[in-house]
Amino acid sequence: MASQFLLSGLLAITCSAALASDPSPLQDFCVADSKSPDPKMVKSNDFSFDGLHLPGNTSNVVGSRVTPVFAAQVPGLNSLGISMARIDFAPWGINPPHIHPRASEILTVLEGSLQVGFVTSNPENRLITKVLQKGDIFVFPVGLVHFQRNIGYSNAIAIAALSSQNPGVITIANAVFGSNPDIPNDLLAKAFQVDKNIIYKIQSQF
Repeated sequence: MASQFLLSGLLAITCSAALASDPSPLQDFCVADSKSPDPKMVKSNDFSFDGLHLPGNTSNVVGSRVTPVFAAQVPGLNSLGISMARIDFAPWGINPPHIHPRASEILTVLEGSLQVGFVTSNPENRLITKVLQKGDIFVFPVGLVHFQRNIGYSNAIAIAALSSQNPGVITIANAVFGSNPDIPNDLLAKAFQVDKNIIYKIQSQF
């Protein structure tokens, strides 16, 4: 009986782990190339990416740049349930609050110091945050709002690994204030408990 309970517990843990990422592939690989689906046509370039050593251009309003390595960049990632990205930060640059609807993320700091954090779900909405130094890692659970900020006066670099070939990115400010067409400003004013003129001003930035 004890062994049955142990087996049931192990199966529950295994199922929980499996449901935390993309479904397991049914074959060794499935290269995302509709023009040549025949595995005999696969090349080594389908499984490689040679640009991750190049710094991203952080000359933008948020002071950061994400260089994705998803299935769109590496076709051989298709069906494998993993991807990664390089994130460059200017001094005091941010990777704004965002979510990955299909992936958890583990981030490693390569250079600089980053303040990172995520917010738990309703109703607690608790901020879990930490300052990371070179070599430190931090995990962001799937679907939760999270962010990174360079808190130094020099550039910072991080590498993120994600549990999906296509994790998706929803930047909160862009989605809420930059949707096309706009979310009605009276709705946003009520949601954020501010005057509609403030909503107009914020939407004009996007």
